[in-house]
Amino acid sequence: MSDLPADKLPPRPDTPCVAVCSTTFDEVCRGCGRTVVEVAHWVSMSAEQKELVWQRILAQGYPRRNG
Repeated sequence: MSDLPADKLPPRPDTPCVAVCSTTFDEVCRGCGRTVVEVAHWVSMSAEQKELVWQRILAQGYPRRNG
């Protein structure tokens, strides 16, 4: 978990979405790496929750423009 307060989090785009949306084979988007639940709740997540998702998806090689 990130120990940074919300005002000290690294700058990020509003969303990891790259408009290559596909969850055809599993519950993870092939474009951005977020789960279906994370995508659905993104707008209501706190900055800290979003940062945790960002850290995970970046470590996993997302977002991908060519899903």
